[in-house]
Amino acid sequence: MLKSLSIRNVVLIDSLDIDFSGGLIVLTGETGAGKSILLDSLGLLLGNRAESSLIRIGTDKLSVTGVFEVADDNKIYELAKEYDLDIDGDIIIKRTITADRKKKIWFNDQLISLKLLKELSSNLIEIHGQHDNQGLLNPTTHCDILDNYGCYVDVIGKTKQAYQQFKNLNNELKIKEQELAKAKEDEENLCHWVKELEKVAPQKGEEENLRSRRSELMNAEKIIEKLNSAYSALNGGNSVLEQISKARNAVSRANEIVNGKYAEIEQNLENALYTLNDAVEQIENNSADISLNQNEIDNIETRLFLLRDLAKKHQTDIDLLPEKLKELSNALNSLQKGEDCLAELRQNVAKSRAEYIKNAEELSKKRQATAQKLDKSIMKELPPLKMEKAVFKTSLIQKDETQWGEKGRDAVCFEVSTNPNTPMGALNKIASGGELSRFMLALKVNLAQQSSQETLIFDEIDTGIGGATAEAVGERLSRLAQNEQVLVVTHSPQVAAFSNEHFKVEKNTTNNITTTNLIKLSPSEKIEEIARMLAGEKITKEARAAATVLVNKDNAPTLF
Repeated sequence: MLKSLSIRNVVLIDSLDIDFSGGLIVLTGETGAGKSILLDSLGLLLGNRAESSLIRIGTDKLSVTGVFEVADDNKIYELAKEYDLDIDGDIIIKRTITADRKKKIWFNDQLISLKLLKELSSNLIEIHGQHDNQGLLNPTTHCDILDNYGCYVDVIGKTKQAYQQFKNLNNELKIKEQELAKAKEDEENLCHWVKELEKVAPQKGEEENLRSRRSELMNAEKIIEKLNSAYSALNGGNSVLEQISKARNAVSRANEIVNGKYAEIEQNLENALYTLNDAVEQIENNSADISLNQNEIDNIETRLFLLRDLAKKHQTDIDLLPEKLKELSNALNSLQKGEDCLAELRQNVAKSRAEYIKNAEELSKKRQATAQKLDKSIMKELPPLKMEKAVFKTSLIQKDETQWGEKGRDAVCFEVSTNPNTPMGALNKIASGGELSRFMLALKVNLAQQSSQETLIFDEIDTGIGGATAEAVGERLSRLAQNEQVLVVTHSPQVAAFSNEHFKVEKNTTNNITTTNLIKLSPSEKIEEIARMLAGEKITKEARAAATVLVNKDNAPTLF
């Protein structure tokens, strides 16, 4: 629960430190006193949008700090562990905003992001505003509301997983069908292209080899001339071979005299002779291989032209033509085997569809049972709220297959009948404003019992109702507060009378400076405030007496 709230420089609030207990906590005050500022401040701790316009005029920074006491089974512990956040005792959340739009958020002195703040704080506080019935009016939210009440997350998870599997396989099937249809249109071209490329039989690196060979042929005479010159130098009259041979013989004879002292020199000269003889042989062989045939050059030019033409046709490089042949061959094979592949894929789609339907049907059964439970609970709440003749019913309708999704096949709609013998209709079509507030309270009260939040805030949800109905709303909020911390912003004296703690929001102006303050009322001050709410600006003895009767009724529970 929220233990304390510290606010600095938020709009009209200069400095405010307030401690809260459990039970039903009521905030009252005249219109414009600043109750919304308190909720805006709390909203900052929940991750609501922060604007520099919230900073009090004349200051350059605002801050809001909340201290929370949480139960051991609160989901926030798991989330904090996931993000390596420390929790030892109470949780302290602080948020600051400066005039130059610098914003920081701390969770127990550890800086966190706005996105993470929203995740964490969703397990601490839930605010129900006076306009939240718009969510209740929107049928698209009804399915989530029912599921949250039912707490069957495992079935929802299995349905979601089955739908994703079905969706992925079905999308794959559509893509394969489109590919096969396109391939069939290109079948004649594919056959022609494959035959054409197979006939040419391009090889990787062929272009470079052809270019090299062509260059060699075009310079054949020059190459032969140079090789002949090299041959003559090595093996002609007075050649290198002859000179090295003489040198080797001379060193050999010297070795005979000095008993092989120069053996290494002799061996090196011997190796040189062998190497040069190999070079001479290679020159002879390569000279013989050089062709002066013009026809070979023409053939190479023709081959290069053909390869370039194919590469241009298939919009690729010549070196990649072998891969293009493989790709086209695979496409042709896929076309020929496509129907078999599609048949298998269709079977898989049918299996995944059946699996999804099985899980969706199980989810529908859970929802049907939960809907009956919710309807029964809501109906119990309506008589105390002075709606004895009203009927609430959760309607489930199976969607068309085109509207199936990861949440199953059900369309959920809250329907009501507010008068006897009148047909049921959608909540947003039938209920009036005051009736909506009471339906919402009944729904929120039941949902709160399944919620992980330990603090619920109701902002003027009693708008549009009064008298005995307002008293019934106060009584219901009081009973809810026996298990939750409930903060209520209200203009209803009947609701305020049920409070365990009563705070008054006041606005004061001194020296042309206006500030908003929050004052905890004593029992006598509480009666005076409720009398003001009953009588208006001028409080009468009758109003005080009526306020005393409201407060002293034996209907307010003790603090938990």
